[in-house]
Amino acid sequence: MAVTAALVKELREMTGAGMVDCKNALVEADGSIERAVELLREKGLAAAAKKAGRIASEGLSHVYIDNNGVAAIVEVNSETDFVAKNAEFRTYVQDVAEAVIASSSKTVEEFSEEKWLKDNSITVKEALSQKIAVIGENLNIRRFDKIAKSNDTTLVSYIHAGGKVAVLIEIKTTSTDEKITTLGKDLAMQIAAMNPKFVTREEVSADFIEKEREILTQQALNEGKPEEIARKMVEGRLNKGLKEFCLVEQEYVKDGEMTVKQYIESVAKQVGSDISVIKFVRYETGEGIEKKEENFAEEVNKVMGK
Repeated sequence: MAVTAALVKELREMTGAGMVDCKNALVEADGSIERAVELLREKGLAAAAKKAGRIASEGLSHVYIDNNGVAAIVEVNSETDFVAKNAEFRTYVQDVAEAVIASSSKTVEEFSEEKWLKDNSITVKEALSQKIAVIGENLNIRRFDKIAKSNDTTLVSYIHAGGKVAVLIEIKTTSTDEKITTLGKDLAMQIAAMNPKFVTREEVSADFIEKEREILTQQALNEGKPEEIARKMVEGRLNKGLKEFCLVEQEYVKDGEMTVKQYIESVAKQVGSDISVIKFVRYETGEGIEKKEENFAEEVNKVMGK
């Protein structure tokens, strides 16, 4: 049976699934709309489409390091914190992290089109849709990053508040002393708490510094300071700000008498090896996502059909 635009439109209205998914289902079902509905339901696409408009701002940030020294940090969002604590959702997030390690994709869009690691008969996108149908909330693979250790680096991770914040850090050193792992944990906790943007000041771009200078200058002018005095004040404020932005220049949270750089140097002296931070990635679940404010009474009435 021929697949017409009218059939695609009818199936879309029945299921709420996307146009392309409806067309593909009809083609696979040889034009049978009943079978096409079944196919969409089997893939979880009908249920997923109806939930796709809901804001997923909760969820988990997670780190997984495999036996080959490759690490993935991922953020997968859900609609509610309740689902984020669900064992099935947590297992799914772990599966996503393992799939990221096996993947060559650089973006979530590319990753979504790959075959799902746990079931090569479906894509990552289809596996997500199926999970949405089972869990009953809109879910979203928001972002990921990956680091592979080298012979002279160590990977350390830290998960804060059950997945609210995840940190992955790569440290360069020839030492295999257990103190290096302890250092990594301490630094990861520092990153989780203080949210630095860079490792050292050398990483800060000229554009970033100039933008900060413009903002601080305008702040000083808004305070009523004369322009000449404002510009002198800005350099001091800029220097203070850069110390907060750069990990090694921050005050060490576990010992306010030293900076992070001084803490690293103290451990390096203990283990007899140079130590440097190569890279870190910090994910805070839901950061930057506008959360939808719901009126609970209205939501209940909506469900009850009132």
